[in-house]
Amino acid sequence: MTFDIQAIRSQFPSLAIADGGRPRIYFDNPGGTQVPRQVIDRTVEYFTRHNANSGGYFATTVATDAILADAHLAAAEFVNAAGREEIAFGQNMTTLTLNVSRSIAKLLKPGDELIVTRMDHEANVSPWLLVAEDLGLTVKWLAFDPETFEYNLDCLETLLTPRTRLVAVNYASNALGTINDVQRICSAARAVGAMSYVDAVQFAPHGAIDVQAIGCDFLAFSAYKVFGPHLGVLWGRREIVEKLDAYKVRPASNHGAERFETGTLSHEAIAGLLGAFDYLAWVGDTMFPDLKPAQAGSPRQAAMSAAMDGLFAYEKTLTQRLIAGLKSMPAVTVCGLTADEAMDRRVPTVSVKIEGRNPAKLAKRLADENIFVWNGHNYAVEAIRSLGLYDLGGVLRIGLAHYNTPEEVDILLSVLRRELLRNDD
Repeated sequence: MTFDIQAIRSQFPSLAIADGGRPRIYFDNPGGTQVPRQVIDRTVEYFTRHNANSGGYFATTVATDAILADAHLAAAEFVNAAGREEIAFGQNMTTLTLNVSRSIAKLLKPGDELIVTRMDHEANVSPWLLVAEDLGLTVKWLAFDPETFEYNLDCLETLLTPRTRLVAVNYASNALGTINDVQRICSAARAVGAMSYVDAVQFAPHGAIDVQAIGCDFLAFSAYKVFGPHLGVLWGRREIVEKLDAYKVRPASNHGAERFETGTLSHEAIAGLLGAFDYLAWVGDTMFPDLKPAQAGSPRQAAMSAAMDGLFAYEKTLTQRLIAGLKSMPAVTVCGLTADEAMDRRVPTVSVKIEGRNPAKLAKRLADENIFVWNGHNYAVEAIRSLGLYDLGGVLRIGLAHYNTPEEVDILLSVLRRELLRNDD
């Protein structure tokens, strides 16, 4: 089977919903994707058959422990971790990062330096700013070029010093869509003895992740933006994690990344995450078997990797279609990479500024047509400020996913053209 968009869409019950006769068009994906049937089934099955706390001897708790173990393993396979002990689950990426930042802070002292970026989501900025404020650290900022929408990584070399202790960077921008050279960034950090913390929230729904190749020390993403439930996932290199003193209750596990799993986890959400990995493995097995890497550690890992590579190729065609349509509108400026040859360097998150138009009002009018988009700064505060758009209401953000269709893109473009002809904004 080759890529079959209708077979894909049939896996997502929410895609069939219409309101007042108008089908829903989900272009709000950067804030949270829809979930396939496998996620729903796994969640329902957990509540129906396995609902319990962990660590006991009876049937439901034994089943719960098995689900938790398999989910840690599947998440490790998704990012190519060395083992499941390097995975921690939490409420979301932001909460996990705030928690880990407190532990990393114990290794730091006044005068140490942290590097954060002007492109990141606040989840990978504010935690480090708070650490710096608490300890008297020096914060340095890696800026991006507002003309190219990419980092000039030669500038990173000038920021790094022997006092640099951590570099926090995003894999892909949730505002600009830019995919960053995290491998080069993490290598540069490692060369001066600094740790690296990668926010992969925007990249994870669109591309295969390999933490071994990246060479980072931490990487985090949100399951609810990778077709799963509301849940955060953290990977931490074991030799780094075990140096950290976690903030936890005394009886809690001190094994690997589990030390950051405070309290009872959301077992039903973790079961649902297994459903998301089931779905991706199904996509890889049925639609992209030729893309399976021979060196994968398990059949599931190979299938998930193939799925991410194959779906990224399809998404590029949608992104090109969307950007071409937007560029044809004189008042619209795409805040990100637009050249066809640059599509490998961006995810399908497309933010635009529209001359003389308020992003919130346009988002509301699109919502009236049952087209779901976001507006504002979308927590990419520094990026939107760097573009001079913060006080102008930010951007209109259109986020594609692999279950979207060319027809949906065309509908959005048609409605947007019509709205731009209105004079009552």
